[in-house]
Amino acid sequence: MTRIKAKPHDVAAAIPKRILIPVSLCLSLGLVQTAFSSGGGIVTDDKSSLTGDDRPEPYSPYAQRSFPDKPLWGDTHLHTAISFDAGAFGARLLPPDAYRFAKGEEVISSTGQPARLSRPLDFLVVADHSDNMGFFPKLQEGAPYVMADENGRKWHNMINAGGQEAVDAAAELIVAFSQGKFPKALESLPGTGVYRSTWDDLINAAEEANDPGKFTAFIGYEWTSLVKGNNLHRVVIYRDNADRAKLMEPYTMTPPLGSPNPRDLWKWMAAYEKKTAGQVLAIAHNGNMSNGIMFPEAESFGRKLDKDYVEKRARWEPLYEVTQIKGDGETHPFLSPNDEFADYETWAIGNLDLSELKTNKMLKYEYARSALKTGLQLEKKLGANPYKFGMIGSTDSHTALAAVEEDNFFGKHSGGEPNKDRYLHPMAKVGENEYKGYSMVSSGWAAVWAEENTRASIFDAMKRKETYATTGSRMVVRFFGGWDFDSQDANNRLPAKVGYAKGIPMGGNLSQPLEGKAAPTFLVAAMKDPLGGNLDRIQIIKGWMDSKGESHEKVYDVAWADDRKPDPKTGKIPPVGNTVDVANATWSNTIGDPELIAVWQDPDFDAKQSAFYYTRVIEIPTPRWTAYDAKYYKVKMPEEVPMTTTERAYTSPIWYKP
Repeated sequence: MTRIKAKPHDVAAAIPKRILIPVSLCLSLGLVQTAFSSGGGIVTDDKSSLTGDDRPEPYSPYAQRSFPDKPLWGDTHLHTAISFDAGAFGARLLPPDAYRFAKGEEVISSTGQPARLSRPLDFLVVADHSDNMGFFPKLQEGAPYVMADENGRKWHNMINAGGQEAVDAAAELIVAFSQGKFPKALESLPGTGVYRSTWDDLINAAEEANDPGKFTAFIGYEWTSLVKGNNLHRVVIYRDNADRAKLMEPYTMTPPLGSPNPRDLWKWMAAYEKKTAGQVLAIAHNGNMSNGIMFPEAESFGRKLDKDYVEKRARWEPLYEVTQIKGDGETHPFLSPNDEFADYETWAIGNLDLSELKTNKMLKYEYARSALKTGLQLEKKLGANPYKFGMIGSTDSHTALAAVEEDNFFGKHSGGEPNKDRYLHPMAKVGENEYKGYSMVSSGWAAVWAEENTRASIFDAMKRKETYATTGSRMVVRFFGGWDFDSQDANNRLPAKVGYAKGIPMGGNLSQPLEGKAAPTFLVAAMKDPLGGNLDRIQIIKGWMDSKGESHEKVYDVAWADDRKPDPKTGKIPPVGNTVDVANATWSNTIGDPELIAVWQDPDFDAKQSAFYYTRVIEIPTPRWTAYDAKYYKVKMPEEVPMTTTERAYTSPIWYKP
């Protein structure tokens, strides 16, 4: 095994230290970015003799780049008042407001508070629900068909009464919809004027906000599949502009025009591409509320998994939303008992409407790491891997505000926007069961390594899975796999240059072993968020399938800060420490490193075993949003309220197949 941990001065040996102080400067210089990769050449005065491979590499390492040189940051899952549940909870901002906020403008939230991002985003998907699209404005205004229905009149009055009555109405609406009891007379369905005009408004807002090269506004929606409260939602994203997107209305889960079965969504996606010559993809999310049906291994909707299922899911769903406000979805301590970082912002109470509580047997089919392992087994059995997905994070905010920085968190819905009591009020409550207000997670972002900031370029990067998720930090992470990386590559100030030249990036597939190479090697590099905490460590998580078809996992520490030594008995790296001053909601970057880089070789590699590898980067502890609330509102939080967090990133995997 080869492991090189490089401190800032090690990696920067070729650059004068006096220009290396600000990390923001490092970012602007592209120190963890790509560079042109070519084949060297000879030095000669006879320019006419320099052809093909003889042409020298440019003096400027930044000239003639052919690969992405910086991550683009965005949110692929944001709701506005157009979504009936968001509107019912009090959201009043619309898609144009969401785009203005994402671009860095200051807006006034639904609760009357000024809000602004620390830094603009690069892209945004307003993903309002396809089901009942356009219903809430009609409910609020008291349209005649709404007032003619008994439930419609009741909900209209409750919504307009505001306060707790409005919150209760929102809960009733969600439960009615999730349990298939939403009044037929109130449904807003494709083919109706209300539905058509609302979809046109959403498309037009995206077209107006889209600014190629500067900001990408994707057209999209959320297909809101619920099976008796079990969450199978997907966000559908278009590569296309309005001319194609307007040719077909979104797919819903409501029969007979729609269906809760993902197979039927994939049919709709295929029909869209055939009719329009456009392109769409779907992102499955929030598996921790599916109660064991997000990642099936035997059957789905009463049908056995077959070759068609695994191929179609792999085709249409290249990404998974691994972290968001409703909990982190990488793994669960029950599934990964030897992983000391497994229990991060875990939500494992029940399904979306809390109509069925969680059991341990459900967990395997809800989390990303276990799904990746199941995918290896299904590929062996059925010929394709349905869970060969890349990783992203997003917010699932229902406020129209993509605001998930710990010191700038605007909650899940308008009732969770900043106020002194929000930690006390349940995010959702049904009967005696609840998701506590303080359990909301200030997460997450989607980072995409795209060549340029356009719909086409970002979409294509998503399709090839050159993406990673963070829980709210904007750390820069690179991950490459190959057979030729060596320790000297960890001293390269432009690791992406050597990464692309000698290997493949996150989301890719390793080639067969090269002659004389015993095991694959991986180049990993991470740089802190200029506004965030230092880095604690970089880990590589490996999953594999043995000769008996059993799956396994292991976490390897490959680079860490502060010259800590592994415990001789356990091999684990000691904790980095904690500098958080909870009372003042601050911390000191006197521990950890601003950047880490390593080359690592798998010490347990077996060329006959299918495997995947992904990188997890952990920051040092920093204040959680609850600590910022406690300081700002001068409240004393109960002991059970977590006050610190360890922000992290998850890269898309790299796969190996014998």
